[in-house]
Amino acid sequence: MDRTDKKKFYITTPIYYPSDKLHIGHTYCTVATDAMARYKRLTGCDVMFLTGTDEHGQKIEDKAKEAGVTPQAFVDAIVDGPRGVRDLWQLMNISNDRFIRTTDDYHVAAIQKIFKAMYDKGDIYKGKYVGKYCKPCESFWTESQLKDGKCPDCGREVQDAEEEAYFFRLSKYASRVQDLLENTDFLEPRSRVHEMVNNFIKPGLEDLCVSRTSFSWGVPVDFDQGHVVYVWIDALFNYMTALGYQNDKYNELDHYWPADVHFVGKEIVRFHSIIWPAMLMSLELPLPKKVYGHGWLLLDGGKMSKSKGNVVDPYLLAEKFGVDALRFFLLRTFPFGSDGNFSNELLIQTINVDLANDLGNLLSRTTAMAGKYFGGTLPEEKLVDEAQDAELITLAAGLRDRYEAQMEKFQFQNALAEVFKVIQRANKYIDETAPWVLGKDIDANGSRLAAVLYNLLETTRICGVLLTPFMPERMEKLLDQLGACENCRSWAAAGTWGSLSQTITVTKGENLFPRIDMDKALEELEALQAAAAAPAQPEIELEPWEEEVDFDTFAKSDFRVVKVKNCEPVKKSKKLLKFTLDDGSGTDRQILSGIAMYYQPEALLGKTLVAIVNLPPRKMMGLESNGMLLSAIHKEAGEERLNLLMLDDGIPAGAKLC
Repeated sequence: MDRTDKKKFYITTPIYYPSDKLHIGHTYCTVATDAMARYKRLTGCDVMFLTGTDEHGQKIEDKAKEAGVTPQAFVDAIVDGPRGVRDLWQLMNISNDRFIRTTDDYHVAAIQKIFKAMYDKGDIYKGKYVGKYCKPCESFWTESQLKDGKCPDCGREVQDAEEEAYFFRLSKYASRVQDLLENTDFLEPRSRVHEMVNNFIKPGLEDLCVSRTSFSWGVPVDFDQGHVVYVWIDALFNYMTALGYQNDKYNELDHYWPADVHFVGKEIVRFHSIIWPAMLMSLELPLPKKVYGHGWLLLDGGKMSKSKGNVVDPYLLAEKFGVDALRFFLLRTFPFGSDGNFSNELLIQTINVDLANDLGNLLSRTTAMAGKYFGGTLPEEKLVDEAQDAELITLAAGLRDRYEAQMEKFQFQNALAEVFKVIQRANKYIDETAPWVLGKDIDANGSRLAAVLYNLLETTRICGVLLTPFMPERMEKLLDQLGACENCRSWAAAGTWGSLSQTITVTKGENLFPRIDMDKALEELEALQAAAAAPAQPEIELEPWEEEVDFDTFAKSDFRVVKVKNCEPVKKSKKLLKFTLDDGSGTDRQILSGIAMYYQPEALLGKTLVAIVNLPPRKMMGLESNGMLLSAIHKEAGEERLNLLMLDDGIPAGAKLC
């Protein structure tokens, strides 16, 4: 089938804001989106699955300053560094087709065009913002919207904000957005609609601040220097720029847009269901078909948060229990539209009951009996007993349709419940047919035993195919053990009883889901989490040792303490910073250093450093450099790291190191 003949399905997960430690809550939405994308591919759809990172804003700029690095270096480390966003998605077996970063050049240029288009239409105008601002949420609030004087979304303190800004005429589209929410199924679950209309639209939808001047880390407004585009215009339009809107990087907008569904956490439903459609209305663009606002994973009754100290490390859980088991748990245990209370005990219990006891036992018992009684290959002759077989066969044969009905409503928990009803019925069928009794007299009961085992293998195959979007690696191994051919793993075969060969050869392989000792596992997990919380010494790759020099040569180097009076980037250079230094001589010393990738200039003001001051002057980019600052360089996880040598500020400028 040609791609153009397939039904298209475009699904997105919100682009991750890379400022906090990644935890299991961050994986929830992306795992759900991945399961949906894999399900749609299984049904034969032409799928585009987009994820990425939202990398601009005041919070990131501030955190970069605290770390003493540039904002770009800060986000690069979180996105592409060890255990970064891409690492986590790879760990969780996320099958995204595209990954966008809002710092990508093509996206930045597109956002500038989008901002200008709304400005030219008159839907963006210049004014002055006075109100409350929540930095962690990047959200503006009126006094009446605050909850107990704090941000209604995250509960943190807000700060007074007053600055020149551009505004989007959100109020202009209030009635159209309200009609969209109330009279269509654009936003689900339905409870979110009442929340948006009653809490935000009916009290009076105010125009939205869409630029900032109090920080610089963002997409510049190219026609008004000093303004950067507010993060929600920048972030929301990623869903279209990633397809080629207002850029020539891609050319798939007409093919995939409008999106079939945006999966988003409930904390950002307001932006996706009110602001996003209003901006699309402004530009007269098609709206996405649906926004689905899912709940949170809660820990001890509260949302997981680094600031609250209640994060759960997905790497530890995946290492201990397996990626597929973790993926399964997230979507089996909690209704997708509601909050769910996470606990390690519940995770282990779910693995033991559903995967080890029900599915694992069904697979291992059936393949073991096929091996024991028939050498692994079933005979062609089979004796069907309608009284015993009909219920299981009917239940399994109709499973795909019941599963599909729930998946199309994004009810992952219910879809999995349908699958496990069949698995549980198959285990009961084993007890009813007692194949071990039949196996005592193969000559008399061989054909009946073959029919029983075939029914069990075929039921397991259908369940395995439908569980593949949730546990892709483990289900591939399960289907391998069953001897299922490629066609037997298809969507069509999942709805067709008898697809498995009548003389199938099975293999009793590894135990896919071993039972877990709850007490032992919890104790080990607690020890792992404690060890992970302790500061770790990174594995570093040292630079090779230099050749020996005699002491007299070394003694000629003059190492002096210097104080940073000023530091600024060198124009037209990506690497160089220009330092103005107090070296104790009474005359400022200028040194150029290629460390712009590692440090933000303002973060170095007032620092006490070490310089070699008796090197001959050098010209770099037309500027004279008198000396060299000392730094340590090494490689960590394959990436080069550099740290300036900094001393106690109490040491005076000009002091000689010896």
